[in-house]
Amino acid sequence: MGAVSYLNTVPLVWGMLHGPQRDEVELSFSIPSLCAEQVERGSVDIGLVPVAEIARQELEIVPGHGIACFGAVRSILLFSRVPWAKIQTLSADLSSKTSVQLARVILRERYGAEPAFAPCDPELERMLCDADAALIIGDPALRLNLEELPFEYLDLGAEWLKLTGLPMVFAAWAGKRGLPLHELKRLTSASYEFGRARLSEIIEQASVEHGVSRALAERYLRQHIRYELGAKEQDGLQAFLRLANLNKRTARSVGVVRDSKTVTAERA
Repeated sequence: MGAVSYLNTVPLVWGMLHGPQRDEVELSFSIPSLCAEQVERGSVDIGLVPVAEIARQELEIVPGHGIACFGAVRSILLFSRVPWAKIQTLSADLSSKTSVQLARVILRERYGAEPAFAPCDPELERMLCDADAALIIGDPALRLNLEELPFEYLDLGAEWLKLTGLPMVFAAWAGKRGLPLHELKRLTSASYEFGRARLSEIIEQASVEHGVSRALAERYLRQHIRYELGAKEQDGLQAFLRLANLNKRTARSVGVVRDSKTVTAERA
């Protein structure tokens, strides 16, 4: 199994690292885009894959848990040195294609901007020297002291809620079709439940390892990130696929979760 190396995934894999599930899997870590590539190449059976890649690869989602938010997420931030509607160029950390697509949707739907994107390492000042705006995600975004920065910024989780009134799903456990979903759901759910019961321990340890303050790690993992994927998350996922035009370019359907069962979300 391939997991993402960011702070937000730690509760999901805690059981696989330290609990009863650690003898059931071989776990590797990478950034979201590489995790998606590993699934596509077949070097891992299941990965914590950005939903844009789940759609493109026609992967099947393991029901139960993933990475989502309902409002501000704190780790997907869009900065600008010009008014939002006047953004023409955007430097983007391409670690997750879902975050890039989300930035496109928010800028288009809420501000009428459709900038050209250019890949760049997540170094804010350098990014804003080369472009009007910058997208930084994951742990690099968490390490920024927002109160000290001279730039305007948008939290894309909060912007998505304003746009749709729905949760935003960023990633889920997924793999190629034909895998034993029932058994994988048992494994991933048990690992998360083990982690959820030890969240204080996780916050204490992971805040140091990921270079963020304990107070921020506490707020982030307890308030910003949602791990259970239910009916509302399904609706949010479908809204994202539609607004990002992924439903027109990819497979007919993607497995999602409703009422604890795997269902098919039809795409026109």
